[in-house]
Amino acid sequence: MNDFTLDSFFNDLFGDAVAPSYVYRTCAAAPKVDVKEENNSYVLEMELPGRSENDVDIELDNNNLTICSKKDEKEEKKEAKEEKKTKYILKERRFSDFSRRFTLPSDVESEGINASFKNGILTITMPKKNIPEPKRIRIAAC
Repeated sequence: MNDFTLDSFFNDLFGDAVAPSYVYRTCAAAPKVDVKEENNSYVLEMELPGRSENDVDIELDNNNLTICSKKDEKEEKKEAKEEKKTKYILKERRFSDFSRRFTLPSDVESEGINASFKNGILTITMPKKNIPEPKRIRIAAC
């Protein structure tokens, strides 16, 4: 893997304790992410239970990939009304806004990035650029 991109690519996987100051986070309950490197691409998988592809926005700007989801006002009002009617004994599940930003390695071909959503998992595939092998230059005797 490209060592020079490792920190920035995985910039917020370990939380605020070790993340650089430029990491952008909007909530502590950000979804969990796995990132793997394959021969020709990087693959990012994010857990998004209870959400669909319509609930998530993905944006690429200056080599920064931002994934976010916001609750719309109608949903918030509906949920607030339901909570007033319902007496919870235990309530741990939350549907909150989130935003995660990743600085992509320089070898990502931005035009080829694609995303899919299945069974609550967002998968973003980022192909690598074709970088030619180093060329050996022959030295001529004078």
